[in-house]
Amino acid sequence: MTLRRSDFWITGGALLLLLLWDASGLDLWLAREFGTPTGFPWREHWLTAHVVHNGGRVLAWFALALLALNVWRPVFKDLPRAERVRWLLATLAALLLVPLLKHGSSTSCPWDLAEFGGSALHVSHWRFGITDGGAGHCFPSGHATSAFAFFSGWFALRERHPVAARRWLAAVCIVGLLFGWGQLARGAHYASHTLWSAWLCWIVAMLAAPLQPAAKASFAR
Repeated sequence: MTLRRSDFWITGGALLLLLLWDASGLDLWLAREFGTPTGFPWREHWLTAHVVHNGGRVLAWFALALLALNVWRPVFKDLPRAERVRWLLATLAALLLVPLLKHGSSTSCPWDLAEFGGSALHVSHWRFGITDGGAGHCFPSGHATSAFAFFSGWFALRERHPVAARRWLAAVCIVGLLFGWGQLARGAHYASHTLWSAWLCWIVAMLAAPLQPAAKASFAR
């Protein structure tokens, strides 16, 4: 699990795209594609509420249990135990960080908005401390974190098992976006909530990886 200079470029580029998305106003436009004046028809649908949401939680707990088991009974035997422990701890850190930020957020969910049958007004999550009249505690997306927290596997595997690392990364992105779509359709989150969860989880996983010697020397100059 080593860090490359390219990781910083990817992280910075993703941050720029995220800020552009926030500035675009497309969050509310997408929410309106799923919402109606009386709410979100997909909110309690069996696919989004039970398969994607509840089933996703079960999948995340199962994957976390496998990572814990991997510390003592490794799937990749050439991966040192210290790296396997780092992999597990980085995942746990992401799983804890996003819900902690969400707990302190004053941003409400789309289903709380007055135009969808609630009582809140749309207020940007960048307007810290300004309440929107809703329940709050909805930014970023905790459910998407159930997938994106596992970005740590990409950093853990890419040196010794690049093919497995690419497959792992692809699976995490696909499942994370699926979880994000489910919450968007239900009115539980805006698209940006999912995207910010992905970026934060990436940051946690990246910071858990030590610099490669070459990159470390470059940054030291």
